[in-house]
Amino acid sequence: MTVTEPSTSRAAEILSRPVTINGLTVPNRIVMAPMTRSFSPGGVPGEDVRSYYARRAAAGVGLIVTEGTYVGHESAGQSDSIPRFHGEEQLAGWARVAEDVHAAGGTIVPQLWHIGMVRKQGDPPVADAPAVGPSGIRLDGTEGAGRAMTRADLDAVIGAFAEAAAAAERIGFDGVELHGAHGYLLDQFLWAGTNRRTDGYGGDPVARTKFTAELVAAVRAAVSSEFPVIFRYSQWKAENYDARLAETPQELEAILTPLAEAGVDAFHASTRRYWVPEFDGSDLNLAGWTRKLTGRPAITVGSVGLDGDFVRAFMGEGAPVQGIDNLLDRLERDEFDLVAVGRALLQDPQWAAKVLSGRFTDLQPYDAAAVRNLS
Repeated sequence: MTVTEPSTSRAAEILSRPVTINGLTVPNRIVMAPMTRSFSPGGVPGEDVRSYYARRAAAGVGLIVTEGTYVGHESAGQSDSIPRFHGEEQLAGWARVAEDVHAAGGTIVPQLWHIGMVRKQGDPPVADAPAVGPSGIRLDGTEGAGRAMTRADLDAVIGAFAEAAAAAERIGFDGVELHGAHGYLLDQFLWAGTNRRTDGYGGDPVARTKFTAELVAAVRAAVSSEFPVIFRYSQWKAENYDARLAETPQELEAILTPLAEAGVDAFHASTRRYWVPEFDGSDLNLAGWTRKLTGRPAITVGSVGLDGDFVRAFMGEGAPVQGIDNLLDRLERDEFDLVAVGRALLQDPQWAAKVLSGRFTDLQPYDAAAVRNLS
């Protein structure tokens, strides 16, 4: 396998630059992307979860975003093996995770999550609660699989996110990330395909941001002024890769501005391939446009360290290592501020250390079998 290698000094110099998100200084530009795991029976992260994150922090990852964690709302999640960010035992487990990551030299934020209308067949429910969403509509347009949220539901979910954020600060995390991507609850409000409300929480793009902006404001009020609030969003959805929140930069600005004004300190712009331009007439990707439109730090993500389509990889076809010259060029142009690495870092816990030291030929190509060996 041939890997195009940038100079060792260039990669180390660019990726090793610290970056500040509100009151947090991240020691370098490498972020561990959130990747859903089912290794927390009863929603409690155990010693294996602690080791999983600490290993990557020790190898040079600057900021770890945890796997999605359910907030304390009855309909927030379905699987009993996915971690929760509420409950005494669960939070005690997460406090130990944060402590181990800090001891290894990294920083860490939990990703706070509500799945909304997304439910998978065969997963035992956490609670006997209905799926809820802005209009009770699934991503595929199916009606009747859940119900539209009432004012009381909206308030309860906002409260659950705010409580989880306050808990994150209390137990020693460095910030929080709110999961507003891939068709989950917050994204269901932002996207016209699932938000058909006729009250103040539906309609044009700005109206569709109202619920999420209120939630961000509540989170912002629940934590200290310098505690970072990151918001992850995407155009694509888990069951619809062609879905789009915005067709133009102007539409994207209308969505992101209320969120930034409500208290988002940085945006995590999820794409399937970071090198693909987001809108015609510009080479900027989604993170690049996000930074340009909001002035907030932006995290890019999408097949970093890989070639090929991730769906093919998850179906068992290998994806070779990709050189990072393009990535370094974009960072040098300040198109975005940080780079989230997912599957490549899942495959190779030493990915950050190898890249920062220029050992590109030592990088392990992604193998779908790694998904079954999340160590």
